[in-house]
Amino acid sequence: MTVLGIDPGFATIGYGVIRDQKGKKTPIDYGVIKTPKELTFPERLVLIERGINALIDKFSPDEIALEELFFNTNITTGINVAHARGVIVATCYKKCNKLFEYTPLQIKQALTGYGRAEKRQIQTMTASLLGLAKIPGPDDAADALAVALTHLNTNRFSSTFGIK
Repeated sequence: MTVLGIDPGFATIGYGVIRDQKGKKTPIDYGVIKTPKELTFPERLVLIERGINALIDKFSPDEIALEELFFNTNITTGINVAHARGVIVATCYKKCNKLFEYTPLQIKQALTGYGRAEKRQIQTMTASLLGLAKIPGPDDAADALAVALTHLNTNRFSSTFGIK
């Protein structure tokens, strides 16, 4: 099974692709889609759609896992990210209707067993579980790999996390 993990954003969208063959999880690719701030809002959304389409076309994932949105303070940024996430969800669903979402708490628990784990702990576990020599970067890509790993480690409960 191949899973595409996505860490939604507006300026930077993280992605990670992991293949699971008989329990062996292998990172295939990871990185980010960037939207330059010089572009207009609609242009950036179109760039996100194109980027997600290109990833799905290239890797043909069996399932896609997204991190749910979490905002601390900046509501303006939150609204832009919510718009971008809408484009991501729609694009993913059109091309691969097996779409799942996980909260940051669920990701932390799945990878470390502790729902209040620090970002560095999640990144370290992600690298360890994937047999990587170092923590993947940038952070958005590491987060996307963590989302994909969470899905692979919990997919027997997939009906709980599926987007209807």
